[in-house]
Amino acid sequence: MRRLALFLLLCCAADILAQEDVGAGDPTFVPTVKVGKVLDRGDSIQYMEMSNVYVYPGLEFKNKRQQESYMRLVKNVKAVLPLAKDARYLLIETAEFLETLPNKKAKEEHMKRVEKSIYKEYKPKMKKLTYSQGKLLIKLIHRECNSSSYEAIQAFMGPVRAGFWQVFAWTFGASLKKTYDPEGTDRLTERVVLMVESGQI
Repeated sequence: MRRLALFLLLCCAADILAQEDVGAGDPTFVPTVKVGKVLDRGDSIQYMEMSNVYVYPGLEFKNKRQQESYMRLVKNVKAVLPLAKDARYLLIETAEFLETLPNKKAKEEHMKRVEKSIYKEYKPKMKKLTYSQGKLLIKLIHRECNSSSYEAIQAFMGPVRAGFWQVFAWTFGASLKKTYDPEGTDRLTERVVLMVESGQI
């Protein structure tokens, strides 16, 4: 599962260029406060810009087990969300660079170098992930890249490799064709993600 999640860092670029690019100054995980001032009819007026703050109704847990499950979700999101964000930025950069290369051979050689670099940098981090964190990472990569992992691998590496990785994921009880549903089954995860992104938890 860890190897699969690592591989997905490479492969979720199918729709990435269609999304709005997030600048380096945008808040990702901590609240950002920008203080400045403007002149208004000779007076200096200070102002403050803050990142989003999310307000939700309090959670009510039926039992201690449900509460522990929620706390595990928070811990897991905090562990894997940075990796999913890294994947998004890396893939934007890689996809844009591939557009500048003259032919298919040059693109394939570049992808081999990128894959080698990703394995070197992220393999130690992936080894520390639990099984549930690996499955969550696949979903959060889908959230960041706006396409299922299967579609992304198919677009980037072809249908044969996509089929291979789908079978590999299936042996671990996962599916690359599953999608992230922030309005439905992943509603609680989305709440946690937004609050982690804004630095509220």
